[in-house]
Amino acid sequence: MPGGPAQVDGRLKVGDKITAVAQGPAEFVDVREMRLDKVVEMIRGKKGTRVRLLAIPSDATDPSRRKNVELVRDEIKLKDQEARADIIIRKDENGEPIKLGWLTLPSFYADMDKHQKSTTRDVLALLKRLKKENIAGLVVDLRRNGGGSLEEALSLTGLFLKSGPIVQTKDYNGYVRISSDPDNGIAYNGPLVVLTSRQSASASEIFAAALQDYGRAVIVGDKNTFGKGTVQTILPISRFASLLGSHSDEDGALKLTIQKFYRVAGGSTQLHGVASDIILPSLSDLPEFGESALKNALPYDEVTKAKYTKWSDTHSLFIDQLRRRAEDRVKNDPEFHYVMEDMDRLRHKIDENRISLNEDVRKKEIADDKLRKETRSKERLARNQEEPRIYRVTLDTVDKPNLQLVMYPGKLAEAKKNGVAPKVDPEAAPDADSDLTGSGAGSNGDNNKEPAIDPERDEALNILADLVDFSRGPKTASANHQAPTSPQ
Repeated sequence: MPGGPAQVDGRLKVGDKITAVAQGPAEFVDVREMRLDKVVEMIRGKKGTRVRLLAIPSDATDPSRRKNVELVRDEIKLKDQEARADIIIRKDENGEPIKLGWLTLPSFYADMDKHQKSTTRDVLALLKRLKKENIAGLVVDLRRNGGGSLEEALSLTGLFLKSGPIVQTKDYNGYVRISSDPDNGIAYNGPLVVLTSRQSASASEIFAAALQDYGRAVIVGDKNTFGKGTVQTILPISRFASLLGSHSDEDGALKLTIQKFYRVAGGSTQLHGVASDIILPSLSDLPEFGESALKNALPYDEVTKAKYTKWSDTHSLFIDQLRRRAEDRVKNDPEFHYVMEDMDRLRHKIDENRISLNEDVRKKEIADDKLRKETRSKERLARNQEEPRIYRVTLDTVDKPNLQLVMYPGKLAEAKKNGVAPKVDPEAAPDADSDLTGSGAGSNGDNNKEPAIDPERDEALNILADLVDFSRGPKTASANHQAPTSPQ
């Protein structure tokens, strides 16, 4: 988690597999096959106390390797999980410069007590800066957004729509309620792509589903999002324990499912999630990951379609043309070839569900994994890529004249000249058996020094550039593509 002790310490990497947890100097407790919430409960604790984690490094070719990481528990500042944006200057299919916006949204957060923190207010500030810089189109990245505040999901969706219903909810008694855009204004009306994954859940699915039903945005990513279409509430047991002669805050609580979410088109987001208009190969796109894989998941159903007016027909999304172009690029992209190879290997491992105890077989598997990673690293060093110019916009810099330059033409070449292969963004390819070798630039903040490879990100930008091109039509002149500012 950005801003947490593990991320600040730096020794624990995304993709590492935690196999055991120890409290201070106590013995390690094996957590393999343990429920995730139990493991989290063991890792969390009071500020200032120590916890030790035994982990398999993500870059280990030998799965018998372990590293011992001792961390001091501390409060996690949520500032690093705020919305942020990038201004990306690159070339389109015709070789002409184009300026695109990228909005990263880790969650739908809100300060419930002080009402000072709001996803919608933060995104609105970022959008104003992006519009000031004359972006031609925008990508909203929800790949790792597990949800959050329903109110923020409604108001944020309203930034991209003029007005109308956003989501429907049905109570246990069958009563259906329609929640609408709280603001009739619109903050951004340009070409829009929403990038999702199996990790996009709950409020993210409400946002993506509404924009898809209205025909407002092109949904790109995994086949489906997570499929969490239910609402829970916490019921303290102490409210009822007093009837039995006991009343304590330590009595615990029950989490009850009280409602289900439905799209304005009538279908539930439960189980089915939101299907992508354009599917990209991804290691996270597994049927074993999602609401449908959980025990006792509620079924999919539908309610009556809400009354809403689709986005103007003049803003056609050109889905078929965009899909054909994307499919052609994916077929010829070596990084997507790597992803598909890893998907096949992962699928085989899951289906086989066994591991050899034969030493010679294990040694060969380790040697093959090492050779594959080394081969890919050499191929990346030999590959010629043209890097875009990327400026980072945060809530701290949104009003400043100068923005941080996080990528520029020649940065990748500099890294290659020094013998450093481009790194794969581990959050873009979360399988620890793929060739993850380090942190990716642009994945988790501003401190990444090495260029990162994220084929989904790059293809989402390609799709957006195509959408911009189609939307302009043959008679529209190209926009001004001046760089936003000089770097700090």
